[in-house]
Amino acid sequence: MGPIWMTLLLASTLGLFSWSAYRRVRQVTIGKPDPRFAWTGAQVADRLKTVLIYAFGQKKMPNYTLAGFAHIGIFIAFNVLLLNSIMLWGRGFDPDFDFWGLLSVDHWFGKLYSFGKELAAFAAIVGSVAFLYLRWVKRGQDSGDPKAVEDKPRMTLGHQPNRYVFTEPILILFIIITMMLADYLYVGSSLVLDSRAYGEPIHAGWWEPFGGIFAQILRGVESTWAVTALQHVGFWWHASFVLIFLNILPYTKHFHVLTVMPNVFAYDPRPNALPKVEDLEGKVEREESLGINRLTDLTYKYILDLYTCTECGRCSDNCPAYITGKKLSPKHLTLAIRDHLYATEKQMFGKTALVEEPSDAPAAPPKPSAGEEPLHTFPSAPEGGYFVGETVVDLVPNIVHPEVIWGCTSCRACEEQCPVMISYVDKITGMRREEVMMKNEFPGELQGAFNGIETNGNPWNLSAMDRGDWADGLDIPLLSDKPDAAVLYWVGCAASYDDRAKKVARAVSKLLKKAKVDFAILGTEETCTGDPARRAGNEYLFQMLAEQNVETLNGYEASKKTIITACPHCFNTLANEYSDFGGRYDVVHHSEFLNGLLVAGKLVPSKPVRGKVVYHDSCYLGRYNQVYDSPRQILESIEGLELTEVPYWNRNKGLCCGAGGAQMWMEEQPGQERVNNKRTLQLLETGATTIASGCPFCMTMLTDGIKNQDKDEEIRQRDIAEILADAIELEEVEQTPVAAE
Repeated sequence: MGPIWMTLLLASTLGLFSWSAYRRVRQVTIGKPDPRFAWTGAQVADRLKTVLIYAFGQKKMPNYTLAGFAHIGIFIAFNVLLLNSIMLWGRGFDPDFDFWGLLSVDHWFGKLYSFGKELAAFAAIVGSVAFLYLRWVKRGQDSGDPKAVEDKPRMTLGHQPNRYVFTEPILILFIIITMMLADYLYVGSSLVLDSRAYGEPIHAGWWEPFGGIFAQILRGVESTWAVTALQHVGFWWHASFVLIFLNILPYTKHFHVLTVMPNVFAYDPRPNALPKVEDLEGKVEREESLGINRLTDLTYKYILDLYTCTECGRCSDNCPAYITGKKLSPKHLTLAIRDHLYATEKQMFGKTALVEEPSDAPAAPPKPSAGEEPLHTFPSAPEGGYFVGETVVDLVPNIVHPEVIWGCTSCRACEEQCPVMISYVDKITGMRREEVMMKNEFPGELQGAFNGIETNGNPWNLSAMDRGDWADGLDIPLLSDKPDAAVLYWVGCAASYDDRAKKVARAVSKLLKKAKVDFAILGTEETCTGDPARRAGNEYLFQMLAEQNVETLNGYEASKKTIITACPHCFNTLANEYSDFGGRYDVVHHSEFLNGLLVAGKLVPSKPVRGKVVYHDSCYLGRYNQVYDSPRQILESIEGLELTEVPYWNRNKGLCCGAGGAQMWMEEQPGQERVNNKRTLQLLETGATTIASGCPFCMTMLTDGIKNQDKDEEIRQRDIAEILADAIELEEVEQTPVAAE
């Protein structure tokens, strides 16, 4: 087919790609090693398993049916056709090259591969056409409704201002389609030429179904020269555009084709725990960054995340902040930092070394004052949220508006939906840490919560001496009086101080006593776990509380006990984050513990509870810790209770109540819909008369949402422990009956 031309093609395209790859790898090196990555045998085995499931297995792709299966078809095609591309490059030097007979159609494996290759190419064509439909037709239908995600999640495709222009994604799709057609053309014309060379009829076996169709079309071309020309067109088009496509990748969103495998391999093995800031005191003294301030504070994995974003928009489609009109869009946050990384390449790797503020560097983008529109934003990004900067500057507020990072509820819906395992909460929290601990710039409402946690061990700043008052009259022993108790009930701040949550604590305690569980509480020895402080960026305050609590718990040998808690935030912190501070405990959410008592027959519902109930999944219980079934099983065990679900927005896709990420103590951003109202409306649309939950924060937010809809007289918001208590003969349990239909 032309050894000289193939040599020139391979040398030029692979040489150019090597330079592009070097540039991208070089940019990764500005980051820092990820402290959570280790090359231990067990971790590597888990990472390889994750790659097989999520990268090769495309596990999350079907979450969006049409786009998901279209992507799977294209992904499979490229993997299958890679061997074919190598064979074509080899035929540039030897026209008969077929891997020494292995891929010859005279060999059984060659027949199977040819059949699989042709089907895979067809799948790629169908998948590409599906994406064109989504971009040109489906997106056009949705474009007039910016709130379409309220009823059905939509894909926020790309950030080009005009969907009809011949954009890079459209170009890629046409390259894919023509590459596959070119291969069919090459096979079909080769069959015609072979038949004429041997004077035999065209013989296309079952292993060449589409190539055979092309052969039948071309048999009417009388000129052998013309057929030969078409064969060369098919050959060179496919062989060349595979390499051209490879060179396009590092400069487009399709770079994920190359980075998805290493990015998934490097995934965070503990997504439910924020990374610990090591040597906090030393860094403060040395005035080092305590979080993420500039590009150089990103880890290698964070930079890989930027490369790997497919711009599919699944993260933003499911983000409670984005769908209620906040400036935060997880997708655009990633794109803003990625584009900033690309734009600063010249400064970082130019003739001069990277410095903090080069004297000849262009000025940073101006910070927009209140009410003033920014000068540079992404065309379709939430207005005024993201900026362009070609010099290395502080990410907040120069590249990312402060409201972006303070709009996050840390619910991890974005991470749950991301098909390529990009993390967002750790980056946002990292930027918050820098704002809080280094710049002292954060929403003013948080100051009261910080003061209360530091002074009295609770964000409401109520007296620490009153922490155990909720248990008056219940005769619950303190752990100091009964250190050998098998179970420690960690009550949490909400159930210790909030009047509504206190009823949940009393219901849980009465159920435990009914089941004759040997348990105790810490009383005034318990203090805030530090979750609100940590999610708000005050890592210093969190670590102080973590060390204090771990010392208390270890003093009672809590590692030998079972710790139960009705607060998913306490649950997550105790179970997943205190291990970094020497506290490793068996922590169980009260829904799992109570369900275990039901299964063991130690609790037996004996009274029917009438009503239609919808269960709201807490983010820190569900997405953070995969507890979905136990709460529902408790409700299903109660006679007369009808359990229903919110369409789509349930279990791992359940919408946040709006309280996580320290939002419980912050005001909603002005002029935007409240997240708790959005979630409450979803729950009310099921026709349920009672909204059940398993989190005190969710209880507060949903109760407020019900009041905002003037439904508080007809709709009840109750914890699963309270509903279970209704169904069991208990004494002195504060009864708030499930509302009847």
